[in-house]
Amino acid sequence: MAITDEELAFALELFAPLGGISKRKMMGGASIYCDGQIFAILSADGRVFIKAKDALAAEMAAEGAEKFTMEDGRGMHYWTLPDSALDDPDAACIWGRKALDAL
Repeated sequence: MAITDEELAFALELFAPLGGISKRKMMGGASIYCDGQIFAILSADGRVFIKAKDALAAEMAAEGAEKFTMEDGRGMHYWTLPDSALDDPDAACIWGRKALDAL
């Protein structure tokens, strides 16, 4: 399964207010960058994940975010964008900015 053009456009539009947004398709999904720094991914099934570890990961988990897990069970430092932010670019950008600030 690979992301659709619509799913990619949705994710890019969601983070557009951050400015400097670009993407790179890879392995059925995409990496999302702000000014050349990766801060989010779009998984092959169309889910938006934010790069987070430590305190930010705990904050995201408290909001109901789920950790990205590969098919072999290995986890990565990416967490789903909380559902409340999927329909709200302002909220999505707050999470995106937190991810960028934590890098």
